[in-house]
Amino acid sequence: MSRDAGTGTLNDERELAALAISYAAAVDGRDGDRLAGLFVEDGELVIPKVPVDLRPVLVRKGSEVLRQIPDGLRRFTKTFHEVLNREFTIEGGTASGVVYCVAHHVTAAEGDGAQGDGSEETAGEGAPGTDAVWYIRYLDDYRRTPAGWRIVRRELHLEWVEERPVSLIS
Repeated sequence: MSRDAGTGTLNDERELAALAISYAAAVDGRDGDRLAGLFVEDGELVIPKVPVDLRPVLVRKGSEVLRQIPDGLRRFTKTFHEVLNREFTIEGGTASGVVYCVAHHVTAAEGDGAQGDGSEETAGEGAPGTDAVWYIRYLDDYRRTPAGWRIVRRELHLEWVEERPVSLIS
């Protein structure tokens, strides 16, 4: 992390780190308004076309489109994003960054009762499901605005995916 006078302050780094955490919370909370508000008005999110292409190839641009991103996650029973390492380069009112994340995408097994089909689970046991764990490296560009730091462009680089069986507790 840079702390030189000309490249940003510790406060800038804290605000950028908080922005990364807010992004994860907005996604997990399925809060489209909050998510869109973390970007500049014409901000871009570039994502992979999973499972066809794991490279960032799909561009989602502008507040209205970004607001709809959490709707696409409704196919998962739950998501859980862990924000890990991060590094920022700050130059005046702009910055770039690399943010590492492990994102859990949980789906319930078909007909297990976890999706409201009326079946009951054995007492003390969770419903079966799958956790698709995404190991992510975000490449970000930021801009300082009157409202604080905002994302100009975020590229989601999917390093690898791992699937794990999980038990879902209602």
